Formats: sequence, structure tokens, C-alpha cells
Amino acid sequence: MEWLNYHHLLYFRTVVREGGVAAAARKLRLAHPTVSGQIHALEDALGVKLFARSGRRLVLTDDGRLVYRYAEEIFSLGGELLDAIRGRPTGRPLRLDVGIADVLPKLVVHELLQPVRHLEQPVRLVCREDKPDRLLAALSLHELDVILADTPVPPGSTVRVYSHVLGACGVTFLATPALAAARGPDFPACLDGAPVLLPTDNTHLRRALEPWFQRVGVHPQVVAEFEDAALMKVFGADGMGVFPVATIIADVVMRQDGLVEVGRPEGVVERFYALTAERRLKHPAVVAICESARQELFA
Repeated sequence: MEWLNYHHLLYFRTVVREGGVAAAARKLRLAHPTVSGQIHALEDALGVKLFARSGRRLVLTDDGRLVYRYAEEIFSLGGELLDAIRGRPTGRPLRLDVGIADVLPKLVVHELLQPVRHLEQPVRLVCREDKPDRLLAALSLHELDVILADTPVPPGSTVRVYSHVLGACGVTFLATPALAAARGPDFPACLDGAPVLLPTDNTHLRRALEPWFQRVGVHPQVVAEFEDAALMKVFGADGMGVFPVATIIADVVMRQDGLVEVGRPEGVVERFYALTAERRLKHPAVVAICESARQELFA
């Protein structure tokens, strides 16, 4: 297998920067023949001449200029790697790979990720939506920095992941003005026999709503179920049925789609979590998401 000796490349870069072998040898605190020998070894490995003589001076060949450009980039990246590990700004955009459980409402995700836009260091945000089990597998392979989910890590999970509570909020039922008026103002009795749209039964919200319906003695007519909360909102705005949303986004949804509040089921709560492969949060963007959620969004 071919490989590059980075010590040779470093000596070559130093010779170019210092303007000659003698100056590079002083900079590196090495003997002149040692540095010269390393340059020849690099030329032999690459199969090209890096320097040519112009009078008493060494000048770069075309191949030498190409190798020098790569050497500059390689050692610049190496410096950035050290800065990143030590937590210092690198000047490059910080990359944040976020896994989003497919059952999460998109507007909630949008609110959770807002702090990323206001960090001092620019952030390149990469969002990946999928089933929680596949996201957990990706997190364990360090392909993701964090997962946003509506449940903590399931008990007995074989993946070493830590759950960080972001916060909790109530739930609000919304409907078009016409549908709300037809059902009347008496909540929750107005839901008895009413057409409702619900999340599918693999979601925390659905599992919380079912026992609440039983407790208050109402039997709505479930006309559609959705994994995607955004799609449920579209059908709800079209008048297909009453539907639930997280209370923290209810005002936004009502403004956007001309909907009205039907009522808030007491004791029904949606919770949100950040799942990470580390117990102690280190990624600046993940820290910002968690702190903002706890101190502002869910405060």
C-alpha cells in the first residue's frame, strides 16, 4: 500500500517557507544533510523533482508548486483538527448532524433548532429524518451528533446512548372555525362523536390521548391517523377533523392556517428529548439547543 511520509512533507514545506535548505535546517534544528536527504526521499516517493536550480537558488518546479499547495492545505487541516479537539474556533463552519425522529412535529423541530442560527461560529446544519431505531444505530456509529425525539432511549437498548430532557408542554386541539362552531364550545364533550385526526399509535402523544379520552368519557370518530404531524395539520386545516398539536406551536399553527382552539386536554403532556452518545454534552450547537429549550422554549 502506498502512503505518504508526512515528516518528509513537513520538511519540504519548511524549506519552501524558509527559502532554502539551510534556513529550514536551522528552523527545524536539524543538520543540513538530514533535511536535504528527507527532500530527496520525498521526491523518490512521489517520482517527481520538486526543486530546480536557478543560479545559487532553489526554485520550485511545476510539480513542486502543486505539492506545496497540497502541503499547505494538509497542515492547515491538521491545525484545525487540533483546534477542534481542544474546543478552539477553527474558522470553518461547525457541522451539526441532527437525527430527527419522524414522528416529531416539524414546527417543534424548527423551534428547537433556532439557537443554532445564533451561535458566534457559523454552523452547517445537516438534518436526517428517520425511524428512531435507525437513528440510534447511526448515533452509535458517530454519524450523528444528536437525535431529537419524543421519547427517551428505550429500556434494554443495546446502544449506549444518553437521554437529555429538553422540556415538556401541553397539547391543544385545533379545528377550522366552521368545524369548531358546529361542535359547540363545551370541551371536552364537543369531541364526543366528532371527526378527529390523530397521530399513529407508535407515538407518545397517541398513547397519552387514548386513556384521556376514556377518563373524560368521550368517543371521537377517528377519521385519519398520521405519522407525519405536518401532514395531519394540512388535512386539519382543510376541515377534515379536529387535531392535536403541541401547545408551544399552537399559536403559530392558528395564525398560519386560520384555525381556532377547541380545547386543551388536562394532564396530556408532550415531552421532548435530545439523545447523544455522550453523557456530558460537548458540541457547542447541541449545548445551545439544550440550554435554550430548557431556559426559554419550555420555560
